[in-house]
Amino acid sequence: MARYTLECVNCGHQFKETKAFSFTCPEKCISLVRSLYPSKRIEFRDFPGIWRYYDWLPIEKITEYRGKSVTYKSSELARELGLKNLYISFNGFWPEMSASVMTCTFKEFEAVVTIQYAKENGVKSLIVASAGSVAKAFAYIASIEGFKVFLAVPEKILQDLMVPNLDEEYVKTISVEGEYSDAKSLVNRFYLSKDITFDGGGKSIARRDALGIVLLESVEKIGKIPKHYFQAVSSGNGAVGFFEMATRLLGDGRFGNTFSQLHLSQNEPFVPIVNAWKERRREVREKDFGVENAFDTLFANVLSSKDPLFGIRGGVFDALQNAGGETYGITNEEAIEASKLFETLESIDIHPAAAVAVASLIKAVEWRKVNRWDCILLNISGGGINRVKDDVGLQKMKPIAKVKKETSTEELRGLLHEL
Repeated sequence: MARYTLECVNCGHQFKETKAFSFTCPEKCISLVRSLYPSKRIEFRDFPGIWRYYDWLPIEKITEYRGKSVTYKSSELARELGLKNLYISFNGFWPEMSASVMTCTFKEFEAVVTIQYAKENGVKSLIVASAGSVAKAFAYIASIEGFKVFLAVPEKILQDLMVPNLDEEYVKTISVEGEYSDAKSLVNRFYLSKDITFDGGGKSIARRDALGIVLLESVEKIGKIPKHYFQAVSSGNGAVGFFEMATRLLGDGRFGNTFSQLHLSQNEPFVPIVNAWKERRREVREKDFGVENAFDTLFANVLSSKDPLFGIRGGVFDALQNAGGETYGITNEEAIEASKLFETLESIDIHPAAAVAVASLIKAVEWRKVNRWDCILLNISGGGINRVKDDVGLQKMKPIAKVKKETSTEELRGLLHEL
C-alpha cells in the first residue's frame, strides 16, 4: 500500500493509484497530480544521502544508493557579486565538499527514486527520453540496481554520453534521428504495456519529488526557505518539483511562510519558457522556440525541450505565478563567461546548464532583482565531471539500435522486444 495519496492540482480530487506511472486524474482533468504524504512535518532521517528525506518520497524502502549533493555558503562568488547570503546547491562530484553524485547531475536523484518506485510497483522495465543528463543518470542507476531501461536519445549527443559504471545487459541505448523533442515525442507515444513502461516524464511524482530534494537538503543547511531560487530549465520538471516541495515546507511551518521567488533561465536563442512567461500566457507557441535546430546553436544543448511542463495546470506557469519570479534568456557568450568565472572562484567545473543559471544570477544582480542581504539559493544542477574522469573514469554509452523520428509505436515496440 502506497504511503501517499495523489491529488489533482486542477480539481482537488484525491485518490490512490490504480496503475504504476499512470498519473492521471480520475475526473479526466488536463493537469498534474501531486503527492500528499501522511507526515506534514519533514523529519530528517538518520539515513544516508537522499534517503534522509524519505518521508516525502514515493517509495516504501530505501536502497543502497549513497549519492548526495551539498549546500554551502559561497564566499568567493558571493564576494564577486556583492552578495552576503548566497548559498550554492552543488549537485555533482566534489569529494572535498562531500558531494558524491557520480553522474554529476541532479537528474541522478530522479533515476534512483523512479527506478525504486518502478520496482515496488511491479514494473519490469522503463523507456525514457533524454537530452543527455537523464540518460546518463538512468544508465548509471539501472546498472547498479540491475533494472532494465531503454533510453531514447538524439543521435547528436551520443558522443557525450559517458558514465562511471555501465552494464549493457540492463541499459539499452537507442539513437533517435533528430533532436531531443523528436526522442521525447517518440517515447510519449509509447503506451503502457505489460513489460515496458513509459516513465511518465514530468508528470511523474517520482521524478518531481526526487528533484525537490534540492530544496530539502538546502533548507536543512540554511535553516529556512531561501528568498530566491536560481535554476536553468528545459522541461521545467526541477522547478515544479522545487515549488511542490516548498508547498510542503510551508505546511510544515518551521522554515518560513513564503515561497522562494523562482528565477528560471534558458539558453538563447531557444527560450520558449522565457518568451511565454514574458507575455504571461500559458501556451508555448512555435515562434517562442527562436531557432529550429537547438542542438546546433546552444552552449547548453540539454536545455532544448519543445514540450516543456509549462502551461499544464500545476506546471511552470503556475509555479511562477504563485511563487513570483523572473525568467532570463542567456546567450552562449554569457554562459561561457559564467562557467569560467565559477570555476575560477569556486574551484570546480560545472555543466553548461548550470553555467546558464550562474549567468542569470549575475544578470539579476545587475538588474537589481535581488538585494545584497537576500538569502539566495543557486542550483548548480551538474558539475565535477573532470574530477570523475580523473578519479573514477568513464565508460561510453553505445547505441544498440537506431530509429527514425517517424518510427511508429508498433515498430518501436517490436524493436524493444528484440533487445
